[in-house]
Amino acid sequence: MSYPDSVRYLYALGNELKAGAKFGLERMQTLMAALGRPEQGQRFVHVAGTNGKGSTSAMIASVLREAGYNTGLYTSPHLVSPVERIQINGVPVSEDEFAAAFAEVHAVAEEEDHPSYFETVTAMAFLLFARHCDISVIEVGLGGRLDATNVITPELCVITPVSFDHEAYLGNTIEAIASEKAGILKPGIPAVIAPQLPGAEAVILKAAWKAIRSGPVENLVVTAEDSAFVSEGTRFVCPLAGRHQIENAQTAIAACRALGIDDGVIAQGMAKASWPGRLEVIQRDPTFILDGAHNPSGAAALAAHIREFYSRKPVWLVYGAMRDKAIEEVTSQLFPLADKLIVTAPNFPRALRPQAILDVHPHPNAIIAETVAEARALAQGAQADAAVFFTGSLFLVGEMKAL
Repeated sequence: MSYPDSVRYLYALGNELKAGAKFGLERMQTLMAALGRPEQGQRFVHVAGTNGKGSTSAMIASVLREAGYNTGLYTSPHLVSPVERIQINGVPVSEDEFAAAFAEVHAVAEEEDHPSYFETVTAMAFLLFARHCDISVIEVGLGGRLDATNVITPELCVITPVSFDHEAYLGNTIEAIASEKAGILKPGIPAVIAPQLPGAEAVILKAAWKAIRSGPVENLVVTAEDSAFVSEGTRFVCPLAGRHQIENAQTAIAACRALGIDDGVIAQGMAKASWPGRLEVIQRDPTFILDGAHNPSGAAALAAHIREFYSRKPVWLVYGAMRDKAIEEVTSQLFPLADKLIVTAPNFPRALRPQAILDVHPHPNAIIAETVAEARALAQGAQADAAVFFTGSLFLVGEMKAL
């Protein structure tokens, strides 16, 4: 099967939560058995959480590469192409490798209960990592307990900050959501735990066999595009923008220390980390910044970044969101910071209509762009010293990167 054919088939399985999600590990266990259990015998770091799990995973993987390991990285969603989800040594697998892995998984899948999009790609990742990697970092897709990635036995678990998101699937209390995230924790396996809200922390610590916490930092310096600090006598540079990334960097450092990696190697690997679509500057004059802030915690981090570094500049906001997101909580934090607002809709079935967004939170200087391409064209009209933030959905960010 060609790469375009494999992608079309995957999309036909349903990439929306309601259409494509299948909860429970039975299909995944059956699929792993049919494939000869590729997930067994591998070294894994398993990362769950609400915010920061992708960037934390990317930082850990960067350090592992610096330490000389052939390193796999499995993340979701992708921004432009599905091959981004499966990376080996920092490079997405080729389209041919992706298609071949899909064909292998599809050949043993049960037609009457075919694995979902996410289950299929997860199985593909395990196959490819088994053949090419010494150790792999696996980001949970949704929740943790029933996530398709939770068929692995990692040597280390990591839980980044837990907050509200996907309440319809994970529960509407912080304790319920934390319980789902803590479902990746297993007896005898240590866990690095990022700072948590009290309700989440109590649940996670109760489930953890051994909890490892990050240490304090000193000499912190934060700029609009990176940060630097000292931890236990070693200076680290985090090249990912935003104060919230300092906490993610601390979590990644604690994870790498738990894996036995020297601080000097950790510092070198951390400085080379990248994570597209999160406070990513893609253009100057005017400055275009991509940030996939799609839930209240992500919006709070973006709002804090704008207030700290862009309060003296004209701020434009290009916003689009999915129907199942906490629109009012996100827009109430972001819209008041915008001198100009462009509301649009990513090209995705779950996207919310622009007018519906403005019905939730009006803005005195708002205009509607029917497509992301139209929004981009309008944003090019911003003043040269303006900062234009494209946010609200990773689907919007992905379309912008493609453009």
